[in-house]
Amino acid sequence: KAVVSTQSTGDIIKTGDFMSRFCSNLELDHRAQLVATTVARQAVDLDVVTGRVPVTVAAAAIYLTCLAMDIEKTPKEIGDVAGVAEVTIRQTLKSMLPSRDKLFPPDFVPKVNLESLTNAR
Repeated sequence: KAVVSTQSTGDIIKTGDFMSRFCSNLELDHRAQLVATTVARQAVDLDVVTGRVPVTVAAAAIYLTCLAMDIEKTPKEIGDVAGVAEVTIRQTLKSMLPSRDKLFPPDFVPKVNLESLTNAR
């Protein structure tokens, strides 16, 4: 018997699928959403979040974006919206931080020094 995969490319879940809803529920502006989407995509493309599910990567990307843009959102607030534990967001952020300079869009100017994010709030 032949085994046929029923999964099509349309069934693959990506981090961007969550961004609009999460950012809207967190009352973040469109610019923050675009930056967070880029951060998540780059984190996946650069293999810095290997083994993490897309919803977790999206939540951590939003948190990193909020830190960089000096937007007051806690991992708990983001986790409540995304359905991800606060500790999971922090752990995923920790794996993203060494690559932070490669995650943001080229034209992005952070409101805080990205080097200071090693002690994220």
